Amino acid sequence: MRFQNIFGPAPAFGTTNDNVELLKAWAGTSLAYAIARLGGQIFNERFVSQLLIAALTAGVGILLHELAHRVVARGYGARAHFIANNAWLVLSIVVAFGGFFIAAPGAVWHTGTRSVQQGGLIAVAGPATNIVLALLFLIAAFVVPPFGFLAQLCAVGYSINAFLAFFNMLPFGPFDGAKVFAWNKIVWGAVIGLSLLMTFVLPRFL
Repeated sequence: MRFQNIFGPAPAFGTTNDNVELLKAWAGTSLAYAIARLGGQIFNERFVSQLLIAALTAGVGILLHELAHRVVARGYGARAHFIANNAWLVLSIVVAFGGFFIAAPGAVWHTGTRSVQQGGLIAVAGPATNIVLALLFLIAAFVVPPFGFLAQLCAVGYSINAFLAFFNMLPFGPFDGAKVFAWNKIVWGAVIGLSLLMTFVLPRFL
């Protein structure tokens, strides 16, 4: 997902370290999600376990989402780097104390002119990764014991990754869905339809 020019232009290529930027996004997203899940009660005895769950679900979901964008962009010969949006990460942590979760860790920026198709494929790679992660957590849920830490990890991993896929496929503004919609409406419909089903319908039967 890309939030361009909201808090200023992106840093120039070569001025940031990809690993550091991704670590910031993973840590900030994990912290925000854990705080939101507990309604801001960071001194709750469950905070450490919720932070670990958040790191392995929302944090990993965001991390692999952005890496998928980068891998596909580089596959097309682009010079692509992830740059964390520090202001949005801080804002997401602040807002989390009110029980709300905002997933806006930063974006993969790439140079060069890409075709509409290439731009769409780069964009859809992130949500598609979240769908795959959600399905893996769902499969794991049928294998692990039905109660306890692992069961909660699988349930949260499924729900947050399904939601991240749906949220990022919205077809407007800076969301991935806008680029996918501009490229291929059938692909967009299939991906957002599946993510919508996984987010709002399937959980009722699980």
